[in-house]
Amino acid sequence: MEQQHITRKHDKQFVGARLGSEPTESVEPLCPVFVSFVFSCQKQTRNGRETIAEQQQYYTKVEEESTTHTSARTDQVEQQQTKDELERARRLVLQYGWNSTAYQIINPGMAHWFAARGDALVGYVSSGSVCVVAGAPVAPENELVRVVEEFEACAARNGQCVCYFGAEERLEAICRLLPNHSFLSLGAQPVWRPARLAQNISAHASLRAQLNRARNKGVVVSRWPASKATRHPALQGVLDAWLSTRGLPPMRFLVDPDTLIQLEDRMVFVAERDAMVVGFLVASPIPARQGWLIEQVIRSPEAPNGVAESLIFSAAQTMAGEGFGYVTLGLAPLSRRAGNNEESAWWLRGTQGWVRAHGRRFYDFDGLDAFKAKFRPEEWTPVFAVANQPTFSPRMLYAIAAAFSGGSPLRMIAWALLRAARQEMHWMRTGRV
Repeated sequence: MEQQHITRKHDKQFVGARLGSEPTESVEPLCPVFVSFVFSCQKQTRNGRETIAEQQQYYTKVEEESTTHTSARTDQVEQQQTKDELERARRLVLQYGWNSTAYQIINPGMAHWFAARGDALVGYVSSGSVCVVAGAPVAPENELVRVVEEFEACAARNGQCVCYFGAEERLEAICRLLPNHSFLSLGAQPVWRPARLAQNISAHASLRAQLNRARNKGVVVSRWPASKATRHPALQGVLDAWLSTRGLPPMRFLVDPDTLIQLEDRMVFVAERDAMVVGFLVASPIPARQGWLIEQVIRSPEAPNGVAESLIFSAAQTMAGEGFGYVTLGLAPLSRRAGNNEESAWWLRGTQGWVRAHGRRFYDFDGLDAFKAKFRPEEWTPVFAVANQPTFSPRMLYAIAAAFSGGSPLRMIAWALLRAARQEMHWMRTGRV
């Protein structure tokens, strides 16, 4: 059992710890949300054991450790992520992956833990004394309780608590039966049968008009095989142009856009106009649901209207034609369509409301929610962060932010605020405000 212990440096049962990523549309705004949560708490935590001064000392320590060990972790990823280990993780994901983010566990840099029986997998990053898990453990449904308990016990032996970021109904139901677990609503994700999604797009007048606009501009969408799309310079150029418009610096964890280097098992659809790539879509498998997560929809700045809708329509048609029964566009952060967050502490609920109302400097939460809603989902399902603590503390939220930022969330926020200020100055000079 000793080899199962979670370590912060070297462990043969683990792979890497650092991602090299930039956020996707769905999760990008959550890092500033979590940093806002942390610094909006002006009182002691509800258990009374952590003062704000003690928390600040912890945050400083985490930042120093992140800076000191960044290059070491990168080297560790390169040394430990062997083909055999990644293939082992991939086989488990393709056999048992149920959470929408399951396939992202094998993205570059994710650390891996394997259960003692070899039948389960957890993808995670370590941030100080918190182990931040990508979604949920990948395991047979009837063994999930055992795997959760085994993983949390390994973390505890190494002085770490656990936070499952992006947990869905299956893990939520189990953790509600376990003692000392707390829940934070992250938002909701829209769900369809692929055939219904394609039908909604073709039947809804405004969505059909978007398809016609793209078609009239000469846009053609086709599915590219992984062998063609992998590291394709035209796709990379569109991705680079898109990234240059984002309001936040490169991020890590579940929001890695560098899927172009690892397209095995994924679907790729490409929009072209006059033989020039103007957009692309990447979908990742959700094997245990016979479905797909539309992970990325990327448009070039020159793309005409309707490119995103055309990509989603083509993907949904293909998925339906191949017999798949589930597709999601992923998390709409802070969406209230799957219920409220009344069980959270008052300061968390208040901060979520404030960020939703005033966080447009970073991201248009309502705009993303409305974009996904216009495709008329058959269902909205809740998405949670679940911690194996009685309550969510600022320390836990800071660890999540650190996992996404790959280091200091404070530096990330400072960078984003500076960029936003420069943008507003530009708008003032050009008369846009």
